[in-house]
Amino acid sequence: MTDKETKTELNAEGGAANLAQAGAEEGNKTEAEMSKAMAELEDLKQTLLRRQADFENYKKRIERERTEDFKRTMARLIESLIPIVDGFEHALAAHREAQYESYRKGFELIYKQLLDNLTKLGVERIDPAGKPFDPHLHQAMERAETTEHEDGTILEVFQPGYVFHGRALRPAMVRVAVHPTPASKKTVN
Repeated sequence: MTDKETKTELNAEGGAANLAQAGAEEGNKTEAEMSKAMAELEDLKQTLLRRQADFENYKKRIERERTEDFKRTMARLIESLIPIVDGFEHALAAHREAQYESYRKGFELIYKQLLDNLTKLGVERIDPAGKPFDPHLHQAMERAETTEHEDGTILEVFQPGYVFHGRALRPAMVRVAVHPTPASKKTVN
């Protein structure tokens, strides 16, 4: 074998080795690119899932806020109707004479319709006579010292209260029983 043939053969073998090495490097590059693309795809999937969850939370929050706004608006409307209910009650209590009987029947019908509609909207009337005093629902206008009733019992309701979805629109104005204490029996000079 001549030098020229040996060099050609070495070049051929080296070229094949170079080709094999280049093919391996190309395969490694392709695998690296494929891994990178898969990681990016997984990242995009996670981002999409987070965005979908964020959007669902946003929708729920908006719906909750809308519901709360509706309840606040309804509460304001109902609060404005409470004095009208009081007016009907005063009118019905004032005229019990026979000559007003036809007017009275009409007033009673309108009053009942108004109360029925308020009840359908979720309004509850607080008429706590005989129940324990609750400062969240009742406003004590008077205290009556007595041992006949349990301490803190509501003896009389001066004005009924109203609750709308758990929120007191107007507390009931009441007289509350309290047990006399030795200090309250002393007179101040």
